[in-house]
Amino acid sequence: MKPQFYESLNRQALALLEGENDLVAAMANFSALLNDNLTELNWVGFYVMRGDQLVLGPFQGKVACTRIPMGKGVCGTAAQTNQTQRVADVHQFDGHIACDSASNSEIVIPVRADGKVVAVLDIDSPIFDRFDEEDQKGLELLVKSFENCLFA
Repeated sequence: MKPQFYESLNRQALALLEGENDLVAAMANFSALLNDNLTELNWVGFYVMRGDQLVLGPFQGKVACTRIPMGKGVCGTAAQTNQTQRVADVHQFDGHIACDSASNSEIVIPVRADGKVVAVLDIDSPIFDRFDEEDQKGLELLVKSFENCLFA
């Protein structure tokens, strides 16, 4: 069931991003698309690489942390390792940055241009263990489409 859901969502994302070359506009609409279609979320959005830190980009949700150092928290770890971080219980993640105390699980996917991390997509949930392997694969597919539309 989830693979078909993510394939459908990916088609919507591709249609939404087609012809768009402004990164901020694309991130804003992409965040809104995910927020409208994924359940049990309390935050979805982007952090953009600026030097040696991540800076808050377009998002849907409550007020968020503005800057995250490389290697700090789930987002900084994803950016530094260039690997998706899927965390079932953020309270058990060493160095977790609690921007919203209601968040209990999180998935962060690096966004790359020419293989280099330029941003991360951060998705938080108040539900423990909200994201499974199928969610990770589906969200990584969506991010790959985002990269191909914006940076290819």
